[in-house]
Amino acid sequence: MSEKLAAQKRTEFGKGYARRARAAGKIPAVIYGHGAEPLHVNLPGHDTTIAVRVANALLTIDIEGEEHLALVKDIQRDPVRQIIEHIDLLTVRRGEKVQVDVPVHVTGEAAPATVVNQEAVTLTVEAEATHLPSALEVSIEGREAGQHVHASDVVLPKNVALVTEAETIVVNISEAVAVAEEPEAEAAAPAAEAAAE
Repeated sequence: MSEKLAAQKRTEFGKGYARRARAAGKIPAVIYGHGAEPLHVNLPGHDTTIAVRVANALLTIDIEGEEHLALVKDIQRDPVRQIIEHIDLLTVRRGEKVQVDVPVHVTGEAAPATVVNQEAVTLTVEAEATHLPSALEVSIEGREAGQHVHASDVVLPKNVALVTEAETIVVNISEAVAVAEEPEAEAAAPAAEAAAE
């Protein structure tokens, strides 16, 4: 499902204009793709911020009665305040397949005395623009040290194909390093006491 947002075309550009637009509760955006001329628009700030919380959000942009189906490709945020400064949108068609990076969420608990390292936080997949997964789950429940989860092990939703190399390590389970420093510290204490005498 796509979120529907009403947008206004914009003819002014530059940082000053963008600042004024944001002050008025708007987010500058550009819609491009399919060889068409890029469309520069202003989106409603609050509704857009909510709509793009999920990865690869699909939006229906209504520009003066003309609808454009678009995929969020890039979001520029203020590095300090984290407010959205600009959004790049890619025009897509229903049924069209697109490649996107999807976040990987690790669930479950590995075996005791192990350390879990997530090596890949996203995987690139190909899917229909209107049926993109917002996240992929990987369970590490009970996995032992020395085990890996490869990209090919991740269960993908129906009609979603893996683009990332199948051998890519997503999660690496290693043995927790035994804390061997404590006995040394304890051994050092009597030596220090002996030296003090």
